Amino acid sequence: MKALTGLLLLVFGHGVSSVLHSMQYFLTGSSGLTTFPEFVAVGMVDGVQFDYYDSNTQRVVLKQDWMEQVTREDPDYMERNTGKAQGAQQTFKANIGIAKQRFNQTGGAHMFQFMCGCEWDDEDDSTDGYHQFGYDGEDFIAFDLKTLTWVAPVRQAVTTKLRWDQDRALNQHRKNYLTKECVDWLKRYLAYGKSTLQRTERPRVSLLQRSPSSPVVCHATGFYPDRVVVFWRRDGQELHELPGEVLPNHDGTFQVSVDLNLKAVPQEDWGRYECVVQLKGIEEISTPLDPALIRTNSGKSPILVFILAGVAVVAVAAAAAAVVVGVFVFQKRNASGQRHKPVGSDTSSENTEGQNPAPEAQPLTTGQS
Repeated sequence: MKALTGLLLLVFGHGVSSVLHSMQYFLTGSSGLTTFPEFVAVGMVDGVQFDYYDSNTQRVVLKQDWMEQVTREDPDYMERNTGKAQGAQQTFKANIGIAKQRFNQTGGAHMFQFMCGCEWDDEDDSTDGYHQFGYDGEDFIAFDLKTLTWVAPVRQAVTTKLRWDQDRALNQHRKNYLTKECVDWLKRYLAYGKSTLQRTERPRVSLLQRSPSSPVVCHATGFYPDRVVVFWRRDGQELHELPGEVLPNHDGTFQVSVDLNLKAVPQEDWGRYECVVQLKGIEEISTPLDPALIRTNSGKSPILVFILAGVAVVAVAAAAAAVVVGVFVFQKRNASGQRHKPVGSDTSSENTEGQNPAPEAQPLTTGQS
């Protein structure tokens, strides 16, 4: 299970050029969790949350000031999308009950999850989309955008797959939404929130080390967007050290670290090494492996403890945020070639799928199956 930001970590080739923008909706229904709302819906653009709904408040809440432009141009936006969320809430509740029957479950805590969204490359204008479900954090069923059919990785979803495959008109409509309407709304939101979503903030780079025998950590923080490349280089050649996960800061910027193990590096060779940070819109930042630049826990630089502790705190907070919106398994392309893995459920009532994504990009497709 990774944080929301992990979903949006895009590592481009060196000399970062294009930006892959995304819009996503995460819907989660739950049962047996007394401290968690029965239903939560979150909308995000480029990893920035712009709206929220849960079963406790029963209302859509806007999370960004720039979203007020949407409601000015579309006065019915809030009421219409609140109604859709309330309808989705009821369908999720029903699907959890039927999914428990399908999996031969009685009590316990269970979650029914859904993700829908699209991606747009601002350089080559290519697009992609995904519409997928799961149950209790496991893949359940996903829409294959290329074949307009459904992929069922578990036997409990086969009945749903066969029925949904037959509805070709609805599947074509879903494709049109994912590749056209969703992308149009993504571009619209990017325009509304340009000062926030399309800004560039330069990272601050530090070299950190707990003790003389510990790896040297190249820590970049305060940058935006989160699509950054950080690596160590020796004599101009990249070292394939795996960077950590990009994590959010409290101010909306991001941070990431990459370690360099010094055990195989004689001190006389330190001058051959440098940490490189690449972010679109700024010049490459190179920091040499210089003992004078390294902050440690000794001497006049006790800040290392607090920085590393802060990374851990942010990681825990990010993981908690992932739980809140039910993002458990949307990490990599599955066997069908899709970018994200599904979470969702089906039902034994053989009904048709619930409400489809609307033009305002509120895809509350709860999918009673």
